[in-house]
Amino acid sequence: MLERFLRAQLPGESGVFSLERIAGGQSNPTFFASLGNRQMVVRKKPAGDVLPSAHAVDREYRAITALAATNVPVPRALLFCDDTSVVGTPFYVMERLEGRVFHDAVLPGVPPAERTAMYYAMAETLAKLHDVDPAVIGLGDFGRAGNYFERQIRRWTTQYQLARWRDLPDLDLITAWLPENLPPEEPARICHGDFRIGNLMFHASEPRVIGVLDWELSTLGQPLADVAFSALGWETYPEEYGGLRGLDHAALGIPKREDYLARYDASRTTPVPHKVEAFHTIFAMFRFAVIFEGIAARARAGSAAADNAAAVGELAPIFARRAVQTMQAASSAA
Repeated sequence: MLERFLRAQLPGESGVFSLERIAGGQSNPTFFASLGNRQMVVRKKPAGDVLPSAHAVDREYRAITALAATNVPVPRALLFCDDTSVVGTPFYVMERLEGRVFHDAVLPGVPPAERTAMYYAMAETLAKLHDVDPAVIGLGDFGRAGNYFERQIRRWTTQYQLARWRDLPDLDLITAWLPENLPPEEPARICHGDFRIGNLMFHASEPRVIGVLDWELSTLGQPLADVAFSALGWETYPEEYGGLRGLDHAALGIPKREDYLARYDASRTTPVPHKVEAFHTIFAMFRFAVIFEGIAARARAGSAAADNAAAVGELAPIFARRAVQTMQAASSAA
């Protein structure tokens, strides 16, 4: 059905069709597809029961379509299909970029000087995204305005309760702490929601980002939520979803967390009235913990997108513990 659909939607392509599942993702099942000389990527919503508002392939498609008119590097969107008779769930198709994707934040095989440049390129790319005026590119209604953290805490707490199948006291503690410690809000901007090394494609031989991937959590929100999430690697260990804590950053060429954050600030062309605080880091860890618990729940239900979902789901209590530790450190310093 997919081959027939693509041939109808992409006239002029009469070559051989092929489809290959991309391993490793925990969210929307993703495939390389080719039709003649055209190289594409297909992302679909998972089959089975999923949490409300999760796996929003329609939002992904809308985001990368709108951002194509900006200097934010995104793959070119080709088409969206909500006809479930084609592949069973809604999906979209985008161009396939050729470059490097690193699922290990250490960037194995990269010289130290290039690692430094790549991390700074990451900060600069996030700054480009947050400098975009959503209204100018038709995304002024991509999320509700105001009370972002209050609404997000409520949303992710609901997601946690829907996915819940065990007691996680640390996560319960954080869901109570966050609403009582809300920071000042900034003007709303487009937030990626999952901005990290593993969702960036770098040029094949240069230390620059050529594509920001996986936009399913994108919305209008607070830029510092994105920034803190992107900097979580410095807070967690390598076995905790590829963190950087405990490594010799200087020898590896990985910049200090404060230098990464400073590069982001310096790269913004619109004002940055506030800085990343403990709240933003705790909120980022909270979201990750809920995401991991959702992965664990899908693994238990047999609808996970990856074979290692059960193991990845066990990171939920680890990230919840890290969040509590950060909360306790912030309270002690106050």
